[in-house]
Amino acid sequence: MPNDRLLRVNELLLRELGNVFTRVVSPAVPVLVTVTGVKTAIDLRDATVFVSIYGKAMPKQEVMTLLEKKRALIQSELAKKVILKYTPRLHFKLDETAENADRVMHILNELNLDEEQGDGKDTSK
Repeated sequence: MPNDRLLRVNELLLRELGNVFTRVVSPAVPVLVTVTGVKTAIDLRDATVFVSIYGKAMPKQEVMTLLEKKRALIQSELAKKVILKYTPRLHFKLDETAENADRVMHILNELNLDEEQGDGKDTSK
């Protein structure tokens, strides 16, 4: 369980990375890329940045490759806004939680529709 300081650092990095992505990443890609979470190592030297990618204009793996290429620029922009002893080295990881939740909701809605249609037709009992 991370301590309070680490939680505050994660929240700070999440907020500032969102701003950096708006300036640096968004103009470079035709899809929406959002930061969904940050998990910083206890020593603050590394941080895993969870990102969601919305849109089909560009394959997700290409977006992840672009993020890796722009990692140094993103880190330097982050260092200008967040003053820490160390600016963490960023590691990007695709977060498909929202996409999976949408898929589950779609399936549940389809099941609900089928059930409602079945209720009106089944009068043999």
